[in-house]
Amino acid sequence: MTPYPTNRTPPRRKPVRKIAGVALLATAVVLAGNASATAGSSGTAATAATQATTPSELSETTRLTDRRSLVVGDRAYAMGDESGLYPAAGWHVRGEMGGIWSQPIKLLDGIWFGLDGNWLGKQVPAAKYTSGHGYSRIDYSGAVNVRRTDFVPDGIRATLVGLTLSSSTAKTVKLDVDAHSELMQPYPWGWTKPSAADANLPDTGDFSEGALRFREQGTPSYPNATTHDYAAFVGSSLRPTSHQLGADHRGPQSPAVTCPADGTTPARCDDSLVGKGTGGRLTYDVPLAAGQQKTIWFAVAGSDQGSRAAEREYGKALSNPDKLLRAKTTARQQIDAQSAVDLPGDRLLQQSVEWSKQNLADSVQEARNLQIRDVNEGKDYPAPVGTVPTARWFGAGFPDYPWLFATDGEYTAFAAVAAGQFDTVKEHLRALRDISDLLNNRSGKVAHEVTPTGDVYFGSNQSAGNTDETVKFPSTVALLWRWTGDNKFRDEMYDFSVRNLQYIYKSLDKDSDGWPEGLANVERAGMGVEKLDSTVYLARGLRDLADLAASKHDTKVQQWATSRANDLESKFEAQWWVPAAKGYADSVDDPANPANDNTPIFQRHWIGVTPMEAVLTRPGQTSPLASAEHAKTALDQRETSCYTGEFGLFHTGSGPTSAEGGNRGDSCDPVVSQVQSERTMFGLNTSIMAVAEGNFGRLGVKQQQRYTTGNARIQLDPSVWETPGAMPEIAPSPDSPANIGRPFYDRSMTLQAWGAYGILWPVVHQQLGVDPDLGHGRIAVVPQLPEGQQKVAGSNIRVGRGAVDVSARLTGKALSTEVTAKGIGAALTVGAVLPTGAKVQTVTVDGHAAQYKLVTTSRGTEVQVPARGAHTTLTITLK
Repeated sequence: MTPYPTNRTPPRRKPVRKIAGVALLATAVVLAGNASATAGSSGTAATAATQATTPSELSETTRLTDRRSLVVGDRAYAMGDESGLYPAAGWHVRGEMGGIWSQPIKLLDGIWFGLDGNWLGKQVPAAKYTSGHGYSRIDYSGAVNVRRTDFVPDGIRATLVGLTLSSSTAKTVKLDVDAHSELMQPYPWGWTKPSAADANLPDTGDFSEGALRFREQGTPSYPNATTHDYAAFVGSSLRPTSHQLGADHRGPQSPAVTCPADGTTPARCDDSLVGKGTGGRLTYDVPLAAGQQKTIWFAVAGSDQGSRAAEREYGKALSNPDKLLRAKTTARQQIDAQSAVDLPGDRLLQQSVEWSKQNLADSVQEARNLQIRDVNEGKDYPAPVGTVPTARWFGAGFPDYPWLFATDGEYTAFAAVAAGQFDTVKEHLRALRDISDLLNNRSGKVAHEVTPTGDVYFGSNQSAGNTDETVKFPSTVALLWRWTGDNKFRDEMYDFSVRNLQYIYKSLDKDSDGWPEGLANVERAGMGVEKLDSTVYLARGLRDLADLAASKHDTKVQQWATSRANDLESKFEAQWWVPAAKGYADSVDDPANPANDNTPIFQRHWIGVTPMEAVLTRPGQTSPLASAEHAKTALDQRETSCYTGEFGLFHTGSGPTSAEGGNRGDSCDPVVSQVQSERTMFGLNTSIMAVAEGNFGRLGVKQQQRYTTGNARIQLDPSVWETPGAMPEIAPSPDSPANIGRPFYDRSMTLQAWGAYGILWPVVHQQLGVDPDLGHGRIAVVPQLPEGQQKVAGSNIRVGRGAVDVSARLTGKALSTEVTAKGIGAALTVGAVLPTGAKVQTVTVDGHAAQYKLVTTSRGTEVQVPARGAHTTLTITLK
């Protein structure tokens, strides 16, 4: 039995914290960071870790064995629990998605540390877990105090673990290090044909040059399987005093408890039914002087290209761990310095911006030599159609979705450009294009789900969807182009973007009614073949393609896309609006049935918000697809308890009776839904609602602020979080209990990248009002203050090759916007959205009376003035 009742990949239950800490970070020269250091050295070779206070940490002290830990680099990542143990986790291959990975293979189930016969995390309990920007730390207290620091250096296929030991008395510590291998690919999965059990071969282990070496070599027995040579190295620059090899070696998790094939008993286990790893132990004698702190670094490194390649990565990791840690934290400080915001009226949201930028950086993954094949939803395993040499992308979610998705990446791109992380967006789009063109013979269809091996689970020409990601691709290109002005990238992506929308009309509009067919984000029963979100994003995609075409003087494509867009928009409201439901239909019934042709189906799914969330760029105007009248009605309705819970928007709203969730006297729509409510709050659903509210200037406490706060709380509130600082896939919900109480192999993602959309885009684009159009040589900065707040500000917001600083204030009757543009080279418009009902008395720019425009937009009435220099202060005196 598969974990979820679907013929596709099990849904990500999808629409498809202490706040400050004190760091004690090993940033000094460390013992094992120098290949010439020895266990008996002291002083300069083993200086004490330095103590620093930093706001960029979040700490947790409760239920550490029930919480997942996560450290990520672009070539490797590691997941265990927050006590330093490694319970079997994840469900794609049940129990195998945690541990230590280097795309496209898993290396270890885990690495365990014991002092004088007592295992850290078991006999020596963890006292505190800390998430930092680019690292994690665990503190243990005992006869010997231990501080464990984990991080993954970027560019190296390795995870590093540093143990800082100290003792009040002089002694020699016996340090045992257990490692258990599980060399395997992320695909095939547990229920596919072939399965993970068919693909996973037995590992072997040996001792080589002071390190444990694990290998998996051979060829699985199913057709089209390829010969492989996977290897992993585990060790330290210290020379062990002894070693052991054997089948187990899981520290305190020996002997291993095997996860069940289905069900949730036992609730905690150590290995899967398909596990074929082996183990080993390294033992060291570590002398400690009284009061001395000594840090020893350990590396887990590997490669899918054989033992020599793995050994090279191992050597890189241990060449200077301290230097690598400094490089990692410096890079994360640079990310923190981009799009830095000051929100005195909402410090929680300010901190969520800070951590959401780090979440995006933590999501970057890279793999090489992807063998592209269509596995047809796990039913086939053909020969590959080609190879993509390198792919780099925003991994969708950890631990079960750290691979390439179109839908996820397209939403995440909005957060990433607001954070200034342009390069990964470009690489993500390139990977999607290259893989899709190989897979689909240049049809224009975008692949949906691609593992780091190159196996495409869903998204070939032979499958009907997902339609939404094909129509969104041109919009993502246009988004990046507007924020960067990168015409070279526009030109690189243009042909594929044109083919995206041509494919829709050629293959996915069989009845020629203008509404695209195929699957989209919501994969639920009872839906018609034409989906709302695909329609909405097609409308946006057509306008964006027309804009790209116009910039390239491609009149033919511009006219084609504009004509299609005009036709779609002209009939959208009449077809999709359902007055009795106070909202838009989720889908349209099967057009092949004349009796039901184009009959709206309303099921209360979250996609009903997309007409308010998607903004269309027309010549001289940008506005959401939804009409202002219908937007107000629909958003008001979605704010009720029928649709919104404590942490955000439900996947599927409830009906009018208390039994269905209308429990606060709210007037739920009377339309009979064809599916039951699904009161699960995803970070994405809530993000869509936050963005939609902002598009219509609804920044009130019970409007946008309710949804930005919902996502910020599941990331930052100690009473809610699982992994401090990581925005999870799903909030604790009436129909989805909190992850912390569930088996590790039956949880949603502890970090899901797309939730950042509902934090970074509302703050940077809507509240601070940064709206670049560098492709056309212009940028507008028109802030809107949220209800009840007197100031919002941001600095170093990347735009093209430059940046802008912006500050907006309301002091009495004076509404001001201050903007500094640095190195942008574009025409700048500065403005402000007037408070509801406010009138303008005077407008000055840099202290001088100025002419201005009043522009009516979906956000409200904007005052706009052209800036004349790099620094502009606009002051509006209100009547």
